Formats: sequence, C-alpha cells, structure tokens
Amino acid sequence: MRETTEAIIGAVTGSLTAPRGPLLGRYDDHGRLQYTGRTTTLTRTASATVAGQLASAQHGHPWTGWSFSAGWGSQEKLNVTLVEPELVVEVGVDVARDAAGRWRHPARLHRARPDLSPADVPRLTSPPH
Repeated sequence: MRETTEAIIGAVTGSLTAPRGPLLGRYDDHGRLQYTGRTTTLTRTASATVAGQLASAQHGHPWTGWSFSAGWGSQEKLNVTLVEPELVVEVGVDVARDAAGRWRHPARLHRARPDLSPADVPRLTSPPH
C-alpha cells in the first residue's frame, strides 16, 4: 500500500547540477532533521527541475558526518552531496517502515513543492508496534 506525503531534501546522490537521487528527511519532535529514506533514480526532467531549486549546504548541516547505506543490508556507502534542507517535495511512499520510522522502500518523487516550507512537512513519528 502506498501513500502520498511530503519530505525535505537533505542530500542528493550525484551533483547539485544533476542530482540522481534525493535523500529525504523530516524533523522529529526535538527539531532534528532525521533521515527517512531516499527516492528512486530521478528522470532527466525531474533532475533538472530539482537541481534548479537546491542550494549547497552551509556550515552546520544536520547530517554532517553521517553516512548512508547504498541499500537494505548493504555495507556499501553512498557518495552524497549535502544540500540546505529547504526544498519540500511530494513523494509516493510504501507505508512499510522500519523501527526508526524510515521508509523501507525508495520513494517516488511526484513534484517539488516550493509553496511549502519545511515547517509544513509532517513530523517524523515512529510507526505503531
């Protein structure tokens, strides 16, 4: 089962000018941006649209020093570029989540939502057990 929701882009694979896959986040109840998952590989059109709205991360990005796995159970780490966590996107996600509340499967990017601010994005909540 899938749902449509919003998330914040905190990093990308690829470059700022040609992002391949956004890494998504949501703020938790303590105001910390937490990683919630990543998208499938972007189409060329989606990549160009997102690229025009990303800004290079400034000092003090909440994910500085973090590493991200290339896949479920993989030891390989992704090479990511941190971006200012300002761009909200609408994504389609599988409702399956892990114990930390992250989406277990890649999200599908529907569209950028420059009309929304990160404060408009639902907070990260742990799934019910």
